[in-house]
Amino acid sequence: MKSFTYVIQDKEGIHARPAGIVVAEAKKFASQVTIENKGKTADLKRIIGVMALCVKCGEEVLVKVNGDDEEAAAAAIEKVFKENL
Repeated sequence: MKSFTYVIQDKEGIHARPAGIVVAEAKKFASQVTIENKGKTADLKRIIGVMALCVKCGEEVLVKVNGDDEEAAAAAIEKVFKENL
């Protein structure tokens, strides 16, 4: 399993546009991908779950990737976080 943490930089937090971008990237991989914030966990391949976490600017999220392509998936998803959130 691979994981990384990221502090949300977007002043709006995780809102619809960047959430859609991150979800689309996660869906490219076979690995299971989850996002955690304040004790709640969501499937990073489901936009409704990601939006339901209500992540705000300055909050830290933990992303976990588990599967055959976890190395590539974690790197790609972390890049998307850095570029969009």
